[in-house]
Amino acid sequence: MTAAHTLDETERQVSTLLKGMNIDFKAMGVVSNLFRAANSARNHLEREVLKRHGLSWTGFVVLWVVWVWESIETREIAEEVGTSKATLSGVLKTLERDGLIIKKQSKADRRLVLVSMTKDGKKMMKKIFPEFNKHEVLLTSSLKLSTKESTADALRSITLKSQKVQLRKT
Repeated sequence: MTAAHTLDETERQVSTLLKGMNIDFKAMGVVSNLFRAANSARNHLEREVLKRHGLSWTGFVVLWVVWVWESIETREIAEEVGTSKATLSGVLKTLERDGLIIKKQSKADRRLVLVSMTKDGKKMMKKIFPEFNKHEVLLTSSLKLSTKESTADALRSITLKSQKVQLRKT
């Protein structure tokens, strides 16, 4: 089994492959490194924090969204998390089985399902989130405060642009 290529090796190979093509390498670098960083951070947080608590990344993000909004419709959770309704359904079943959330039919519209956290779910999030944030601090510790702020702003801008483009297509 061979070792994975380094980031430098990969970037050099891609530059050679695409040489002479009309490519915006800076834009490509931003998006590809955004993807790499997101996957690397996600894998680290799953392995170092979430696994110990029996949570997947998606399970944690769903809990986070429900924790923030207290009571929220399943379609809104799917939008916020960026997952399909089918995937969300499985995650919600697991979280409900584990006693972390409660699903109820909306009184206003019986077709809608509202999700809220149980006391155990809130207790878990209060326990996990400080630990999760310690790892966020670790992963960003090589950045100056001003760089953290400008990076967060830049990523927020990319997210908003992506959402606007997607809305125009629907």
